Amino acid sequence: MKRTATAVWNGNGKEGKGNLTTQSTTLNKTQYSYNSRFEEGVGTNPEELIAAAHAGCYTMALAFALQGAGITPEELQTTSEITLDPSSGAPTITKSHLTLKAKIPGITQEKFLELAKGAEQGCPVSRVLKAEITLDATLL
Repeated sequence: MKRTATAVWNGNGKEGKGNLTTQSTTLNKTQYSYNSRFEEGVGTNPEELIAAAHAGCYTMALAFALQGAGITPEELQTTSEITLDPSSGAPTITKSHLTLKAKIPGITQEKFLELAKGAEQGCPVSRVLKAEITLDATLL
């Protein structure tokens, strides 16, 4: 399986602007710029998209792990907070912190944490990131 996305950029790094289009066209010429990445401008940015990818991948991995254990969640909600550290001179994504809030009837705390941690390690996006990955998991 292969998936694609295309970035188009016009102009220099700080004043230029770009857009992103994904194969599915869910993103279709979606704006991104220096301001949307490093300040508070309109549009998306690579770190936000990595956060979305990690949150989505992790949540689906956990859903499959729960299914494999014969458990159906009522709701899984995951937020990924990406840390971009500019201090080394070459900005680097150093961390993805996952925060999970889960409504899973009939699961024990121990089983919940076991499956939540396993999904963190098994998620393909977790495996591709060279950043530190942490998880806070709360069973509601």
